[in-house]
Amino acid sequence: MKKPLIFAALAAVVSYLIWHIGRTPPDLAMLRSYLDDLAALKAESPVLVAAYFFLAYVLVTALSLPFAVWISLAIGALFGFGWGLLIVSFASTIGATLAFLVSRYLLSDWVHDRFGSRLAAIDEGMRRDGAFYLFTLRLIPVFPFFAINLLMGLTPIRVLTYYLVSQVGMLAGTAVYVNAGTQIGQLESVSGILSLPMILSFALLGMFPWIAKLALSVIRRRRVYSRWRRPARFERNLIVIGGGAAGLVSAYIAAAVKAKVTLIEGHRMGGDCLNYGCVPSKALIRSAKLAHQMRHADHYGLAPASPEFSFRRVFERIHQVIAAIEPHDSVERYEGLGVEVLQGQARLVDPWTVEVTFPDGTKRSLTTRAMVLATGAAPFVPPLPGLDEVGYLTSDTLWDSFVQRDEVPRRLVILGGGPIGCELAQSFARLGAEVTQIEMLPRIMIREDAEVSEYARRSLEADGVRVLTGHKAIACGVSDGAKWIEVEAGGTRFRIEFDDIIVAVGRAARLKGYGLEDLGIPANRVIETNEYLETLYPNIFAAGDVAGPYQFTHTAAHQAWFAAVNALFGFARRFKADYRVVPWATFTDPEVARVGLNEQEAREKGIPHEVTRFGIDDLDRAIADGSAHGFVKVLTVPGRDRILGVTIVGEHAGDLLAEFVLAMKHGLGLNKILGTIHTYPTLAEANKFAAGEWRKAHVNPSVLRWLERLHDWRRGA
Repeated sequence: MKKPLIFAALAAVVSYLIWHIGRTPPDLAMLRSYLDDLAALKAESPVLVAAYFFLAYVLVTALSLPFAVWISLAIGALFGFGWGLLIVSFASTIGATLAFLVSRYLLSDWVHDRFGSRLAAIDEGMRRDGAFYLFTLRLIPVFPFFAINLLMGLTPIRVLTYYLVSQVGMLAGTAVYVNAGTQIGQLESVSGILSLPMILSFALLGMFPWIAKLALSVIRRRRVYSRWRRPARFERNLIVIGGGAAGLVSAYIAAAVKAKVTLIEGHRMGGDCLNYGCVPSKALIRSAKLAHQMRHADHYGLAPASPEFSFRRVFERIHQVIAAIEPHDSVERYEGLGVEVLQGQARLVDPWTVEVTFPDGTKRSLTTRAMVLATGAAPFVPPLPGLDEVGYLTSDTLWDSFVQRDEVPRRLVILGGGPIGCELAQSFARLGAEVTQIEMLPRIMIREDAEVSEYARRSLEADGVRVLTGHKAIACGVSDGAKWIEVEAGGTRFRIEFDDIIVAVGRAARLKGYGLEDLGIPANRVIETNEYLETLYPNIFAAGDVAGPYQFTHTAAHQAWFAAVNALFGFARRFKADYRVVPWATFTDPEVARVGLNEQEAREKGIPHEVTRFGIDDLDRAIADGSAHGFVKVLTVPGRDRILGVTIVGEHAGDLLAEFVLAMKHGLGLNKILGTIHTYPTLAEANKFAAGEWRKAHVNPSVLRWLERLHDWRRGA
């Protein structure tokens, strides 16, 4: 708080100077009365007078005093246009830069502490186009330059950039005032310097960079499309390629606003989430958890029992769950909404034409104004020698494979220690498999804090999973009818025999077979897009796993809104995809859920933070439910309740996280959560108690001492 107080004191001094001098405000008559004496002094010591005016101008602009116009006129009258322009130009820029630095030093941290999340988009825009915006403002003298200095100090624009752009941008306005000073004898009023035609001229000058930027954009656009022939008319407003989360939402939005839209899906509607990911994995987790609870029923005062089940039946239930949810994403539903659904392989012919190859080999071409590429991702299979020989499963193929088996795999290897690998490892171990999980990195769930990774590891090991971190897979093979995988750790190699192996080392965007390379659309790890989700071609968008940077169903749907709206209405207004508050969860037991920064990321990025913890083992409902384990960890700005990030480990952590996601999205702090009534007894009270822990840690001891004295006095003590 010291810096804002210093700034307030400085502002008070400046305000006093303005008020004091303003009691006898300068005018042209006063200026002319001084010019003769100043001219005589200049004749005797021209360098000294020039230095005096230079320093005075720097001081006036640095303090943001509203007298720069008068000094400019005086300098023009005394030194003429050439030398006058030189003095004023450099003095004004140096003064403006000093004001900029004062604002940055005294106010920037304070403002960002209080409004950081709201300023994120502005800061990003200034990093990218700050020089452009500053140059535009400097060209128009109507904008108060002192306000520009102070406000720009709050942005991340570089000091050298600020100085150079200001030097050039203020030159035109400076020239007008200095030239007016050379004609001071003919001036009737200062307001006459900026006449209406002059103001309009400057406004047009200020618009020039925007016009130039627009012109360059048009030229780039024409160059991108130059080798293609644009159709005279279009059969569709939007074509969406891919029927997963991003594609379905894009098509839904287009149909809702009465656009003519076609959705093309080459395999199963619903995409990975419905058929291979979120839905089947959660159904598996639920069955495995129930089996675990049966074995540990004594924890609830019941007799423990060894669950008897058919492995095939478990997977039949999983397919029943998929079938129950399937109508939400079905062809029939979307056709009922007004979407044309084509089931076939799509390929881009040109920026406006898509060719669809149907299962029977027939083809059809459609033209469209815009496209959304939502082709999703598939499991990444590493080039591990012998992997094909032993026969491997992935998170895509295991559901159809295991539904044909009656028994749980006796020995199962899971390659990968990320969220998918951990969920599958724990589930299959709870169903009775001997699971070995192999991870090359030093710990599982490497993106989480070390204590979270260790917590997850202990949970997996408690369920019988053999977790091998820091182990690199070398090769797979078959010897004497037994499948094995060879791993290396600390220079030692050994083999692990297995009956089945599941590869879960990550997912890679589906980029092949869609004609991207023929159109020259950059696509290395993902399809490259800008902040509006546009690809190389402004009418072709990408959303979901194929676009990154996240591979979550909820972020795919989030991106789809921006892609669809920009595709249909970008000619009027475009929206930048917003990734400021992105939650995610790993559905192990206990669950791990997070939004924003964790401690690991905050340290790596050098972001100051405080950590507040509440142990769920002390929560009444968790104790009653037999799930008294885990914690809520909140990162806040030092000394303030503004939330930087939250990690929750515990029962239903993914559900509990929603309150913090809402708070971060709308700039609500921990005090707001603390002041909200939470139903007793619920797990959601953990969020309130975490906020209470923060509040207790920030009580002022001096206030408590005074309150104690007050109560003593009221008792007559």
